[in-house]
Amino acid sequence: MLRSIHHAAIICSDYRRSRDFYTQVLGLRIVAENHRAARDSWKLDLALPDGGQIELFSFPDPPARPSHPEARGLRHLAFAVTDLDSACDRLQQHGVRIEPIRTDEFTGCRFTFFADPDGLPLELYETREI
Repeated sequence: MLRSIHHAAIICSDYRRSRDFYTQVLGLRIVAENHRAARDSWKLDLALPDGGQIELFSFPDPPARPSHPEARGLRHLAFAVTDLDSACDRLQQHGVRIEPIRTDEFTGCRFTFFADPDGLPLELYETREI
């Protein structure tokens, strides 16, 4: 029945800042960018290398998302990488703070967390194959 995740939708507080973060810092390619005048909202479709997408939305005065302490609902969004060290270096070159690298006790894979401009928790997870 289910084949894959098609997209994840993210609502941001500052469209230009988040657009720059996801395109310039994370390097995602823009598929489509549309302003929805009736909602005073931007919708930006971003391509992930595996065919999945991130939809970035802006709305006037969106409420803050509770992240700390952790709240019910989607916990974080994880991106697979083949070279965690170089991915971390890239983020740090853009001034992004990353948590210390840890190792998954069940898979033996390395991972770390960082946040987007709105504090949304994001993860880099080093996989052996993508």
